[in-house]
Amino acid sequence: MMRMAVALAALLMAISGAAREAAPLAEDPQVEARLNVIADELRCLVCQNESLMASRADLAMDLKRQVREQIRAGKSDDQIRDYMVQRYGDFVLYRPPLKGSTWLLWLGPFLLLAAGCAIVWIFVRRRRAAQGAVTLSADDEARAEALLARGDDRSR
Repeated sequence: MMRMAVALAALLMAISGAAREAAPLAEDPQVEARLNVIADELRCLVCQNESLMASRADLAMDLKRQVREQIRAGKSDDQIRDYMVQRYGDFVLYRPPLKGSTWLLWLGPFLLLAAGCAIVWIFVRRRRAAQGAVTLSADDEARAEALLARGDDRSR
């Protein structure tokens, strides 16, 4: 038991001696701050519904590295965004500009909603028309009247 305690103590000392202070995540906090702002406005091309900043995909990591390099090269935020759009298209932006090639991105959800409402309206209208079109013959009406009259007599 004593040997085990000594071995454990030696192991703990070895581990604590090997431990170092954690390396900082960013070499330059200003570069990382700009990266956060820019990468929050860019879409991960793999995940598509996550920002570049939130994504852990390999491509996202590469794109963040490219953005860092461009920041260090002295490029402005607009120049970096333009580079990404030139390379990957307007889809890389979370808020793509409204122009001929992106109108479907902006109007598509509203068009789908309008189409869905139109389909529901047509369906309900046809169903109501089909229900209202039922007509009874004179014999059927007489039988229905007789049944209703008999039901009224029983309830009294």
